[in-house]
Amino acid sequence: MAEQVYLAIDLGAESGRVMAGLFDGQQVRLEELHRFPNGPVHVADTMRWDLLRLWSEIQTGLAKAATRFGQSIVSVGVDTWGVDFVLLSKTGEMLGQAYNYRDPRTRGVMEQTFQRVPRAEVFAETGLQFMEINSLYQFIAMNQANQALVAQADRFLMIPDFFHWLLSGSRVVEFTNATTSQMFHPTDRTWAFDLLRKLDLPTQMFGDVVGPGTKLGRLREDVARRAGLPRLDVVTPPTHDTAAAVVAVPTERTGSASWAYISSGTWSLMGLELPHAVLTQRALELNVTNEGGIDGTYRLLKNIMGLWLVQECRKSFERDGMAYDYGLLAQAARDAKPFRAFVDPDDQAFLAPPDMPEAIRSWCRQTNQEIPDSEGGLVRCALESLALKYRMVLGWLEELSGERTEVIHIVGGGTQNELLNQFTANATGRPVVTGPIEATALGNILVQARTAGAIGSLAQIREVVRASSTLKRYEPQNTLAWDEAYGRFLELVGRTKK
Repeated sequence: MAEQVYLAIDLGAESGRVMAGLFDGQQVRLEELHRFPNGPVHVADTMRWDLLRLWSEIQTGLAKAATRFGQSIVSVGVDTWGVDFVLLSKTGEMLGQAYNYRDPRTRGVMEQTFQRVPRAEVFAETGLQFMEINSLYQFIAMNQANQALVAQADRFLMIPDFFHWLLSGSRVVEFTNATTSQMFHPTDRTWAFDLLRKLDLPTQMFGDVVGPGTKLGRLREDVARRAGLPRLDVVTPPTHDTAAAVVAVPTERTGSASWAYISSGTWSLMGLELPHAVLTQRALELNVTNEGGIDGTYRLLKNIMGLWLVQECRKSFERDGMAYDYGLLAQAARDAKPFRAFVDPDDQAFLAPPDMPEAIRSWCRQTNQEIPDSEGGLVRCALESLALKYRMVLGWLEELSGERTEVIHIVGGGTQNELLNQFTANATGRPVVTGPIEATALGNILVQARTAGAIGSLAQIREVVRASSTLKRYEPQNTLAWDEAYGRFLELVGRTKK
């Protein structure tokens, strides 16, 4: 077939980019057309997103795509982070500037909510893990602070849906991002209207929810004209970036729960692809989450504080005048003595400490462990602890699914940390396959290609990913020593600590 071009608008919390995927029927290759910064904007003691600036950057990227590829472009779709949203009036006005999920207005709101609706009932109605950043608590906080503004809302859109509205006029919400809101019912597969009413929240703004791969319409005429594009199809991919990344996991086991994934980066999201949400009492106890995936699947997963620990250590070393790139840090960690001390990566102490090395040393001190005394020792402590936490979470996932995991796929930027990849295989006793790095953009693009009829199924999407990517396999090593280390780790963090 002639090479077709699909555009992925991939927005992260720190940067965004417009990517082109060139598909020849067998393989896909990516080209980055435009990259731009993102981040919170501080406005009068609040944290917001500058969505209009992002929209301006997106249009710049579309113009570059038109110059580069012209009539070869088939469609465009947007993926972003989860939980944040926009309210639109009947006349299409943004009601306020969209909040950033780190804005402090939600502090304490989750506990207030449980006074009205018990925690177990909220989980039964939504299947989502409990975090104060969830859209539910943001929406409650907004309604408490500015009920008059909320009353004007005619449509609730998650962030990628808002950009799809700007692109095409669409006013629907895509399934995978809707499920991150803690306002979506996992078995009814519609908005959790009963829960919203129990919390005295307005519901008139919650419209239709559509699945990944839905054609939303054509590019608005004025957008196409300014960019120099034809009126392309606007197709919703899995709009939550992790859902898009999981589409591009190169597994040969689609339809089975015998493989796990880790979307590895600043955060590690570890989970299984299942046909339905898991809403048991044990799932509630473990505070796992059920987020929507491709083809109506659910991603049973756990958020783990990923390479954030190493990133923040590196920043601290740089402040102290020691310039390390990640390769040098990995070598220093490889050379450090193994299994000296462990931390719980998900402890609150590591969420946003002023100095990560001191936070790690303090945690080790408080737990009567040997204190890492070198840069390599600190990084090795972080990486070993992450690998052991992966083993813990893998045990929870297998318990909840009732099926043994035979292989772990790691996708995303964290695939480049070969030491962590090997530690993960060692700690879990499972082979690890890494790649692709650009899983989110690939998932976005290949779902668009399936909508266009160029690919037939999810299994075929993953076949294309395997053909298009450089994958690496890590076999477990030194497993007896890692088993012993895991026993110590469990004593430190507790078998079911959240």
